[in-house]
Amino acid sequence: MSSRRLLKAAEAIREVVAASILTELRDPRVRDVTVVGVKVSPDLREAKVSVSIMGDEKHQQLSLRGLQHAAGFLQSKIAQRIEARHTPRLQFVIDKG
Repeated sequence: MSSRRLLKAAEAIREVVAASILTELRDPRVRDVTVVGVKVSPDLREAKVSVSIMGDEKHQQLSLRGLQHAAGFLQSKIAQRIEARHTPRLQFVIDKG
């Protein structure tokens, strides 16, 4: 698979996840979250979503747990948008940069 295709898929996933978190996710734990970037595995089965969360360490962990619980919902939104054989499994990591 070409790296150009991976970059396009990663950008599409980033857009869908960011928009869904902002407008459709109703979990009160998930607040002040910004999607920084997405790295996709070469077979498009896994996507590592880097997020920046404002607040102290406790608030960050709480929001991260909320995102992990909403991963299935976000994956369904990605499946509606991206034409791929497999919908990538989402893994959220906090970007400290």
